Amino acid sequence: MAAQIHQLSLGPLTAHSFNADRSKVAVSPNSNEVFIYSSTPSGWVLEHTLAEHDKLVTGIDWAPNSNRIVTCSQDRNAYVWTLSQEGIWKPTLVLLRLNRAATFVRWSPNEDKFAVASGARIISICSFEEDNDWWVAKHIKRPLRSTVLSLDWHPNNVLLATGCADMKARVFSAFIKGVDAKPPPSVWGERLPFGTVCGEWGTPAGGWVHGVAFSPSGDVLAFVGHDSSLTIAYPTGPETPARAVHVLRSPTLPHVTLTFVSENQIVAAGHDCQPVLFEGDADSGWSLVKSLDTAGAAASKGAPPPPPPKAPGLAASTGGVGRLNNEAFNRFRSADAKGSTASPSALAPGVGAGVGPGGSSGSVAKHLGAVAGASVGADGELHTTHQNTITSVRPYSGTRENVDSVSTSGVDGRLCVFKVSGGTNVSGIQRGVASLRV
Repeated sequence: MAAQIHQLSLGPLTAHSFNADRSKVAVSPNSNEVFIYSSTPSGWVLEHTLAEHDKLVTGIDWAPNSNRIVTCSQDRNAYVWTLSQEGIWKPTLVLLRLNRAATFVRWSPNEDKFAVASGARIISICSFEEDNDWWVAKHIKRPLRSTVLSLDWHPNNVLLATGCADMKARVFSAFIKGVDAKPPPSVWGERLPFGTVCGEWGTPAGGWVHGVAFSPSGDVLAFVGHDSSLTIAYPTGPETPARAVHVLRSPTLPHVTLTFVSENQIVAAGHDCQPVLFEGDADSGWSLVKSLDTAGAAASKGAPPPPPPKAPGLAASTGGVGRLNNEAFNRFRSADAKGSTASPSALAPGVGAGVGPGGSSGSVAKHLGAVAGASVGADGELHTTHQNTITSVRPYSGTRENVDSVSTSGVDGRLCVFKVSGGTNVSGIQRGVASLRV
């Protein structure tokens, strides 16, 4: 179960970001506005509304040290918001020079620049020009061939990881002369002029790369794809083979976001509606450890009891052509309502939906839910804290090297906090975990 659950919207939450002390949070309620909530003893209270954008806000990031917020939108613009002494958030113009929607934004670790992804096959690296009082962008274009979906900064403030809809995860140099100091040599290279491709990997089955993340040291890159894969790469240098590349193919629905919580642990979340923890290293490989959502432990929940028998004569009175009570219709109705592929009449007495007389299951509960936290129960219900896709997972407490808890937001309008140390052990669902391929 989540440590905190906040229902901030009746619609989807596109993105969220906390301030430094976690007393305020900025969220996008799937509109052109950004809501800033303040924590009070009675709950979250709406404090400010940022309404400068014309279309859907797609990305939010709150700089912890400078207390500035950057937002991007499908209107092809981005704004940097600064809190004035009067308590008003004032926007500063950003010259992105995009002809397609902006899709993602992140501050660099030093907060002196930020990166904006877009559907124009362009990444805008933005820095501040004091003379004109605006933010200007330098573009990274090649070899991007489709919409850039996600970004993550290396701890050295220069390297930038990107996930793209051309099925590739790449690491670029975002070095800007006059802004950045020359970074020390690393596994990504020594000479890093702007736009240098320092690494490139693809998803195993050609899925879009939804999320990317650097490890706390910056020496490991992880990314998740729409082919339900998690890839962890250990580079050794430019134009040299990687030390190791571990690929996990999951039978669950795809993850769309991830973050490192330590050098050897990753939390990923997405369409399976719950955050899951992976653990490993370059030598022994990686594996699924547990779900952070104890509410997702529905595999142990018993099947619902069979419906009571009807009174004599009622079953026969519903017969006739056109009454939609034939075997095929009952099969489809059961599949739609309970996730079962067997018709109710085919089930043995006392056996729940989706479990046949021989003990074999045709339900979503066995094939999906019983893999990563068993989110779908035998009753066909979703037994997770989030009731729809998780769109964002971010560190909440702890240090970069050892994150204690993570925050998540989703299509169900919920903002939740999960402890990394809690959750459900997957020892009882090894049948699903065994289908993971490394």
